[in-house]
Amino acid sequence: MLVRYLTRRLGDHDWAEEVAQETFVRALRQESIVNERSWVFAVANNLVRDDARRASRQRRQLELMAAEAREQEREPAAEPLEITLEMTQETADARRALETLAERDRQALLMKEEGLDYGEIAEVLGIEKSSVGTTLSRARRRLAETYEALQDERRRRGQHAAS
Repeated sequence: MLVRYLTRRLGDHDWAEEVAQETFVRALRQESIVNERSWVFAVANNLVRDDARRASRQRRQLELMAAEAREQEREPAAEPLEITLEMTQETADARRALETLAERDRQALLMKEEGLDYGEIAEVLGIEKSSVGTTLSRARRRLAETYEALQDERRRRGQHAAS
């Protein structure tokens, strides 16, 4: 569950496994943990936040995805490839939309997706349990708005290219 959460957060499965491994090494060294799941997620989040490589890896990944999308747009595509290209573009838009969210909003959405309850999310984020619902609602709204804006922009570019 932690690796899946970190993979979604970081966009790199290998890196997620490294962070998860370090998290569990720290858990083994810890004498007592009250809520194991929220502690593990909190430590993992701290490791990610402290890791300066995060920004450069995310940037490189997005640049590669954008370069692949541009390259595929230049090549004449058969219908199955067009579907794959569209899915790749939608995935890239979703990733970009997620990256535009505030750190806390992004973390809350990803932890909720992994099945953490409001109490656990609140503990990891250091907020009141009563604030988690509002945080999730705001994050979902912003994610949807940003994703739709990216999709609209892509459609407009497609119309201009077709003209």
